[in-house]
Amino acid sequence: MAAYSLRLYEDTLAPNHAPIYLPAAARACYVVHGSATFEYDEGAQHQRAGGAWLGDAPLALLAGEEGATLWRWELDATDAPPGELRSAPGATSTCKLAETIDLDPRQQWLMRCDSVYFPPGGIAHTHVHQGPGIRCTLEGEIAIETLGQRHVHGPGDAWLELGHAPVLAPTTEARDTTFIRCFVLPRACRGRSSIRYVHAEDGGKQKPQRYHVFGERFISLA
Repeated sequence: MAAYSLRLYEDTLAPNHAPIYLPAAARACYVVHGSATFEYDEGAQHQRAGGAWLGDAPLALLAGEEGATLWRWELDATDAPPGELRSAPGATSTCKLAETIDLDPRQQWLMRCDSVYFPPGGIAHTHVHQGPGIRCTLEGEIAIETLGQRHVHGPGDAWLELGHAPVLAPTTEARDTTFIRCFVLPRACRGRSSIRYVHAEDGGKQKPQRYHVFGERFISLA
């Protein structure tokens, strides 16, 4: 296994901010508020709130007329410099979570960004995933029970799931809950669910959660 750094940043850009330039990195960017244009080697893509962009090329980032708030995940070497935005006086950037994850360099990997929605009182029964990732709550509240600990995450809270460690995840009964997720999976998971239920009896239970995949991108580990 080899160690890599997975980081989640929250970037807030003023309306019509001058382009911000980011170096090459495996990344996913989710637009929380406003809109943004992502310019890269092969072209450009505009995303409004509720959309995401994935890629690994050097990036020019432009905010729309309403400004933009982004959640930006980056996978890089553990000794890579911090990725907060620089030389951008009309922008703020905060690292919400930085974690070291172990990946098998013999495996081929992809990065996936998606959303997971639960109705009030929904629950993800005890499960594992095929790779690690960082989640961040968009609305509602979710409890994560894993490795003998329980933590409750409200809007804007981020957490790491290792993938191989079983997780039980009940949500609040007061309202809907949605979180945004970026995780690293074997390429063989392309277009397939990565979830596996730990207890056989849970496999046949009703699954209230709904998923929306924004995109997947094959990545190469340096």
